[in-house]
Amino acid sequence: MIRAMPVLQVSDVTASEAFYCDKLGFVSHGTWGDGPDFAIVQRGRVSFALDRSRDEAAVPVNQYWAAYVYVEDADALCREFRDKGVEIVRELEDTFYGSRDFDIRDPDGHIIAFGHDLEPDDTAPGLMEIE
Repeated sequence: MIRAMPVLQVSDVTASEAFYCDKLGFVSHGTWGDGPDFAIVQRGRVSFALDRSRDEAAVPVNQYWAAYVYVEDADALCREFRDKGVEIVRELEDTFYGSRDFDIRDPDGHIIAFGHDLEPDDTAPGLMEIE
């Protein structure tokens, strides 16, 4: 496997696309459907798909994180997001699991963590060797 693209259910693809691009620095691959119904945004090698909810129920959100994005410098990214008015729901901190990270909330309530490993190596969280 080479990469992943989390699919987030959203209430308004246009509004979500604007948030991810204008506030989080992603670039849009465009939208599809009449709603529009679907979009893909990308920053670096990280992509998210934004999929419009097809019913009247509230958009489902994960119990906590919808995604965890590993970055080069969590401190710099947190400053960038704060400067753009992004809601930081958990402040930047060093964690017991070996990362320095923070959480943001998107317009639909999805919480996304951004962080870097405090001691990067091949056994950092999410990179353990598997057979």
